[in-house]
Amino acid sequence: MLPPSVRGLVRTGPSIARLSNRAVLSVSGSQAVEFLNGILSSSIPVTPTHPHLHFYSAFLHAQGRVLYDAFVYSQANNNGYSQFLIEYDAGPSEAPPLLQMLKRYLLRRKAKIRDVSQEYDVWAAWGSVVDETWDAQRRWLHASSGAIEPVWDNQEDCPWGSKPGVLRDRRAIGMGHRLLVRKDVRPQEASDHDEVLAEDYLLHRITHGVPEGKTDIVPMHAFPMESNLDVMGALDFRKGCFVGQELTVRTYHTGIIRKRILPVLIEPSSGSTLSSQELLSFPPGLEIRAQRTGADDTTPRPRPRGTGKLLSSTKGVGLALLRLEHVAAVENGTAILEMEMDKEKITKWKVTPWWPDWWPRMPENQQT
Repeated sequence: MLPPSVRGLVRTGPSIARLSNRAVLSVSGSQAVEFLNGILSSSIPVTPTHPHLHFYSAFLHAQGRVLYDAFVYSQANNNGYSQFLIEYDAGPSEAPPLLQMLKRYLLRRKAKIRDVSQEYDVWAAWGSVVDETWDAQRRWLHASSGAIEPVWDNQEDCPWGSKPGVLRDRRAIGMGHRLLVRKDVRPQEASDHDEVLAEDYLLHRITHGVPEGKTDIVPMHAFPMESNLDVMGALDFRKGCFVGQELTVRTYHTGIIRKRILPVLIEPSSGSTLSSQELLSFPPGLEIRAQRTGADDTTPRPRPRGTGKLLSSTKGVGLALLRLEHVAAVENGTAILEMEMDKEKITKWKVTPWWPDWWPRMPENQQT
């Protein structure tokens, strides 16, 4: 549940923000569907009534780690074939550039790939009452490994939408929708939404527990389910072969998910004299360690193993990759989480995770 101290930071009215860090690739041609279906982690949705559906997915490498998470907008082009516009974070990282990687996979497929980032702007919009008409609670499928999948109602043929350039953001309840518009063209929502900064969108994502892009889902290092890609609807565990499928499906059936990305509240440790201005943001990658508290019993025990890692942050809140055993210990009052900003000054910060309101809970009849 959202901590009381964070509620005042959240914008509740209709808001819209342009996201300048996003790039767009176009994939078109008679075999575009077959080509993308072989490398994306989710199936391309197609129904008789909606042949051009948007969706959310990811590109993995052969060992099952994430390279890019991506929104895919589907539309028809002039020759009648499907065209897909892939929106993703193209910032510098260890991952190979997506355009080059896709061209290597292309082989003799009849598909054309090009960078169209200079032709489009990406916007995020949220807080509208219109979104509430489709952004409802959903059912969930829980696996013994801890993986969780959203289950869309049978009558809902297009959960992510089909309107050109408008994608329903179903990664979490309350996220709103995304807009892909021609360069320097203001979206229609700009007339009745408050235009805000990208930092406001970052805060919106953090408070909803939604990781995105290279800072949160670190390329070449992040595992899909630890990064919540299963819960956010980017993984299909029943489709045919795709790059990275073997390890992903094996983890789903026989593994155990030990980490998740959760929103966290970041506060100075007790006794600190730091000002509130120092709470604005922190560099990503700081280690988060668990420390036992006095609420634990007096039996000598080893220090909690492993560490967490801070990802994106702003205004004293952030996203962090945490061990679930540490989260449970904090909830039980037997541990606290701390990180050090400056080891020389021994400046420590208390890190308190919370579960977003929308997060799926396992039904009682499935709990062991």
